[in-house]
Amino acid sequence: MDLAGRYRIAASRQKVWDGLNDPEMLKQSIPGCEELNQDSPTSFSAVVVAKLGPVKAKFTGSVDLEDLNPPASYTLRGEGKGGVAGFGKGAADVQLVEEAPDVTILTYTANAQIGGKLAQIGSRLLKGSVKKLAGEFFTNFASNLGAEAEELPVEEDGATA
Repeated sequence: MDLAGRYRIAASRQKVWDGLNDPEMLKQSIPGCEELNQDSPTSFSAVVVAKLGPVKAKFTGSVDLEDLNPPASYTLRGEGKGGVAGFGKGAADVQLVEEAPDVTILTYTANAQIGGKLAQIGSRLLKGSVKKLAGEFFTNFASNLGAEAEELPVEEDGATA
């Protein structure tokens, strides 16, 4: 499953970068996040309750940050397990571009593999649920930064419009 998104966030690129690397900010922003720990400067573990289509489960997972280029970009690589609900693993490339001194364009492209009950839901329903959760994350994240976020269009192939 491939996903892509673009958001205009009314905050400086450095402020957005710092927020994306702040465990408490992330915990408050991730829908259903019950626990988030920074295990090392580039590694996080989490417990998240998520509803994906008709499947609701508690997922435990880990995320590693790679290819760090502060404050411009990094790659997130992670995996999560939700017991009988299944599992997911994947990676996302995140880029931050300064549009103006206090405006940042955040772009992400992600690829995920899923298994178990999640794989039986169907890619359209699952993709819709994941996009909804991503939208909630960015709305929460911007609010926690004291900023606003606006979703921007993405072309069907994932390229930015």
